[in-house]
Amino acid sequence: MQPLAWDDFRLVRAIAEQRSLGGAAEMLGVNNSTVFRRLNTLEEHLGVRIFERARSGYLLTSAGEEMVALATRMAESIIEFERRIAGQDVRPSGELRVTTTDTIFSHLVAPMFCTFRQRYPEITLDFVIDNRALNLSRRDADVAIRASVDPPQTLIGRRVATIAWGAYASEGFLAHAALDQDSLEAMIRPPTRWVGLGEPLATTAGGRWVTNHVVPDCVAVKVNMVSTLAAAVNAGLGIGLLPCFIGEQMPTARRIPIIKPASDTGLWVLTHPDLKKAARVRAFLEFFGAELAKKRRLIEGEAVA
Repeated sequence: MQPLAWDDFRLVRAIAEQRSLGGAAEMLGVNNSTVFRRLNTLEEHLGVRIFERARSGYLLTSAGEEMVALATRMAESIIEFERRIAGQDVRPSGELRVTTTDTIFSHLVAPMFCTFRQRYPEITLDFVIDNRALNLSRRDADVAIRASVDPPQTLIGRRVATIAWGAYASEGFLAHAALDQDSLEAMIRPPTRWVGLGEPLATTAGGRWVTNHVVPDCVAVKVNMVSTLAAAVNAGLGIGLLPCFIGEQMPTARRIPIIKPASDTGLWVLTHPDLKKAARVRAFLEFFGAELAKKRRLIEGEAVA
């Protein structure tokens, strides 16, 4: 019998994940007929059914389950090998995949690019902007600039600062609302207007403070992205809690000092241990760690930009 190829295992795993030939074809970058033909050939070659065809989709047989389990172990071994090889380069060059959020990118990291490119012209940064925490162990990215209370123990890196939150409102809103900014009681009750935080922001330090302190009738609108929250505050919709590194850089917004939400969220620069010796990774961690540390007082709400 001819030995199975890695592509056979990838095929079965893709069909199992998508439960359809069409979904597997899209995942693998081929057409439906190719997936159909390859699956039939594989089952004929093995002499067993790998999938049961049901109304709910393609369901694994016991043989199929064994193939998927083996495919998963193989994929993990390949990724581990790639990480180790990537960690052996000695010259700061090549592509580096970086993940961070849209707000950290826009308000903190982007202005640092020019200096980094001048210092390391042979490194190409491929930024993946995603508010989810991508998996560095699976090589979804090589390094991360991430807000986290407690990053995964599988990663190593540096905590640059603690991300402070503050209450901000536009100059126009404050001028017309005539609020008593020295009274916390007045700030959290009607007729004061607030911009609330929906999921997933409701679990942040700012979101928890609004939920626990602001009277619900004050909340005029809820948003689920920090960039939208900043826009709503700028538009004068109400008071909003923002990370200080954003609020302090908004020229038409003013901070309300009496409101001081506690925060234990850190700003981290992280990578996987297998990559820590790679020259391009080391260069990135050292450069952005140092540059972000210079912004510590801004990030922690102690100074303006």
